[in-house]
Amino acid sequence: MEKKVLDRMRAMCSRREYCRSDIFRKAADALDGDKTAAERIADILVKEKYVDDLRYASAFARDKSSIAGWGPVKIRHMLSAKGVPREVISAALEGIDDARASSRLEKLLENKYRTLKDDPQCRLKMLRFALGRGYEYDEVSSAVDRLMRR
Repeated sequence: MEKKVLDRMRAMCSRREYCRSDIFRKAADALDGDKTAAERIADILVKEKYVDDLRYASAFARDKSSIAGWGPVKIRHMLSAKGVPREVISAALEGIDDARASSRLEKLLENKYRTLKDDPQCRLKMLRFALGRGYEYDEVSSAVDRLMRR
């Protein structure tokens, strides 16, 4: 049974990136909660380079930043929730282009502003929106102020 699960996990990992905790959880589920065997499977997959937390975190950060428009705070939080170590998260976040992230924030705020420009609480709602997307308060505040002055 363990060999069958290991082969299935290898096949999964060859199709897309997974972090170690995801593989451990999937293996444990497939083995009816046998955490010792799931740990062995996760160790084997890490040793064989099917699973690499840095590779996973970098791909996750790149995708969420460029496609979903998430900021570094939200990306850091989501990777932490998946059990990725802090050093790995920091290394992955260094791969995000700050200039592109800033322009993406500006674009998100411009689109939001169009829907809120007649609202008396426009600034507050825009701040809350951008903070929910995972951007730093100082960056959001200055971007909102620049947009409101135009």
